Amino acid sequence: MPARPEPKLISGNANMPLATAIARRMSMHRGTSVGLCDARVERFNDGEIFVEVYENVRGEDMFIIQPTSNPANDNLMELLIMADALRRSSAQRITAVIPYFGYARQDRRSRARTPISAKLVANMIVEAGIERVLTMDLHAAQIQGFFDIPVDNLYASPVFALDIMKQFKGALGDIMIVSPDVGGVARARELAKRINAPLSIVDKRREKPGEVAEMTVIGDVKGKKCLIVDDMVDTAGTLCKAAEVLMENGAAEVHSYITHGVMSGPAVERVTKSVMKSLVLTDTIAPRKSFADAPNIRTVPTAPIFAQAILNIWNGTSVSSLFDTETLGPIYEGLYAAE
Repeated sequence: MPARPEPKLISGNANMPLATAIARRMSMHRGTSVGLCDARVERFNDGEIFVEVYENVRGEDMFIIQPTSNPANDNLMELLIMADALRRSSAQRITAVIPYFGYARQDRRSRARTPISAKLVANMIVEAGIERVLTMDLHAAQIQGFFDIPVDNLYASPVFALDIMKQFKGALGDIMIVSPDVGGVARARELAKRINAPLSIVDKRREKPGEVAEMTVIGDVKGKKCLIVDDMVDTAGTLCKAAEVLMENGAAEVHSYITHGVMSGPAVERVTKSVMKSLVLTDTIAPRKSFADAPNIRTVPTAPIFAQAILNIWNGTSVSSLFDTETLGPIYEGLYAAE
């Protein structure tokens, strides 16, 4: 039988630090050097994207690392064009590693005469020749069904659980997990179960889209260290308002654990001035430079879990094993070593 091809990584411009970190972690796991494929992703003067791969990829197992974050359209096109270049160069298999899946909020027709853009993007990805997708914390789980190819959706909650157990060691009994809306209860409940903490909900009532008219806390948060859990934060207006409402209801502290830090417009300034003691984000979206100046924003790495997931896909072993905090413990040992 022919030898199994080695996994090869290639990255667009969306989050090069994460791609480099994934390659480094894969090198540590395998004991052999894993680097990013030598390629260039450039633009013509009119904005057209051009990709050229300098290495032979014929028969290779290729992994494209490219979140479709801001600018979403440019990064999406980079992903599609890289996939087309690899397909036309006879790559054996192409897997798209999309840490943040853009357009995920448009997963249904919320009103008449609106698109389901997440389904359109899924169709484009499949048509480009991509055979598998690896992502993290999709905005809606049903998006996996938009694809006619395998989709592995990783969860940030096991990583958050490790961070919480380290940051709040000795005070886990005071923790209250909070869902910022009814739609995020399942996500918050999953994290609450991992650290054996109670669950509360912030119920939002809107008078019109984009405006939060009223917030009500469901559950007793008095004296608790409240951790708001969600999949993404955009302008941070609702998040900061939820933190204020929790403090008004007697919470001792408010922290937030959010997977995708979109952080548009005034988000960083709002979080810096808010009552939140900390906002913890993953690096699925490249952190903005202004994060370094914000005293209450920090990031946790996703490179270890993505590196192991890529290796599991490559060698045909379970990806769902990475949903367990116990499995991730050794992978994140350097960051969250047991004391």
